[in-house]
Amino acid sequence: MDKINRFIEYLKESENIVFFGGAGVSTESGIPDFRSKDGLYNQHDVRFEEYNPEYLLSNDCLFRKPAVFYEFYRQKMDTRGIAPNITHTVLAKLEKAGKVKAVVTQNIDGLHQLAGSRNVYELHGTTLRNYCAGCKEVYPFDYIFKSDERIPRCTKCNGQIRPYVTLYGEQLPGDAVEGAVRCIEEADMLIIGGTSLTVYPAAGFIRYFGGKHIVVINRDEIKVNLDEEKDIMIFDSLGNVFSQVEKALGL
Repeated sequence: MDKINRFIEYLKESENIVFFGGAGVSTESGIPDFRSKDGLYNQHDVRFEEYNPEYLLSNDCLFRKPAVFYEFYRQKMDTRGIAPNITHTVLAKLEKAGKVKAVVTQNIDGLHQLAGSRNVYELHGTTLRNYCAGCKEVYPFDYIFKSDERIPRCTKCNGQIRPYVTLYGEQLPGDAVEGAVRCIEEADMLIIGGTSLTVYPAAGFIRYFGGKHIVVINRDEIKVNLDEEKDIMIFDSLGNVFSQVEKALGL
């Protein structure tokens, strides 16, 4: 039995599946990842070349060089008009079928929810929520992208309006962390897709899994301890794998 067919059999027998995903989940929707040769960290924009890529999405940049932060954010982080892809939609269907209990994502684009997933833990926050860093007033999801202000300011206290995104130098949101760990601990199957497992602390969450099967789906090999007897590593695109899953399970 080939690896994808084994994966499909695991899906059939499992009842508490958690999907743990990274940037590779959204690349097939046209959103660039960060670390591949074509990713954001390797795109050369003359206006940003003097800055380290991590700095441009850091708490330090947000408050010390806000004009630079918002210019980069508006250019590179605007996912309005981007549609979910086959991976997002099949995961939502698997949740509706009672198979997938949670999606734990490192992405900030909100595409899992747009596809119909309801139980999503966003470890790095989301671009679809904004709030004032001062008084915490909430602003519409597209406020920063539509604002004419170079540095968007709160109408109540004049504080900076910022995205609900976990920036470098900030802690992961506690509610998302707690929920993700609990779901991974309770899962009987963990699917890891589209992530290099190099971004910590999020990548360390898989150590909480103690269920039956781990299935890794990635274009390139990643470092993760697997049991060859019960776990699977599939070198393929997520879109190709989940297209076969959708067909095999009649979703």
